[in-house]
Amino acid sequence: MLRLPQIIRNLFLRLEGLFGVLFQTVSNLIGNLFGFFAKLFGFTSSGYFLESNEAQAIKQASAKQPIETNQDNTAKIPTTNRRRPNAKIDDYYLNMARDVKKN
Repeated sequence: MLRLPQIIRNLFLRLEGLFGVLFQTVSNLIGNLFGFFAKLFGFTSSGYFLESNEAQAIKQASAKQPIETNQDNTAKIPTTNRRRPNAKIDDYYLNMARDVKKN
């Protein structure tokens, strides 16, 4: 009884692979067909847009804003943080733990 579900699973996996290959081939065929007609009618060039190139250039120029860069000439010294910045607090808790351990 355990062999039957395994056989059915393998069958479905093989069918899925077969349909994937077949539909990929059909999809590529349709894509190539539409690509051919797009080239034939000139839809691959950028001149078929409704707006003229001048209007697009104006929009692009107005969208760009000048970028200001501030140069900081001061030397940056990397600061190293102490490993234990609150040593007094840590020592307090360590001493308290030692006292508790003693008692």
